[in-house]
Amino acid sequence: MTLPIDDHLAAAAFRRLVEHLRLRTDVQNVDLMGVAGFCRNCLGDWVSEASEGALSRDQAREAIYGMPQSEWKARHQAPATPEQLARMDASVALNARPRAGR
Repeated sequence: MTLPIDDHLAAAAFRRLVEHLRLRTDVQNVDLMGVAGFCRNCLGDWVSEASEGALSRDQAREAIYGMPQSEWKARHQAPATPEQLARMDASVALNARPRAGR
């Protein structure tokens, strides 16, 4: 049985994750996707979905990045290599497996 996480604790942990990702601009989204199957954009999209229309996708992504996504990309994002893209594609394919079993 999985223990539930109190909403207050979950919110604090989420804020810490966002802060951590803002500080770690050296970590590319394509690498996050390649290892974990999610990235800053995913977090923003999930926040937008959870807001039930209160935040647009762009607004939610800006909340995650701490600036407009286009500005973050211009400052910090390097072009993805074919190897990074291949790892990302393989990792994203794994995302369907856990959800299929629900």
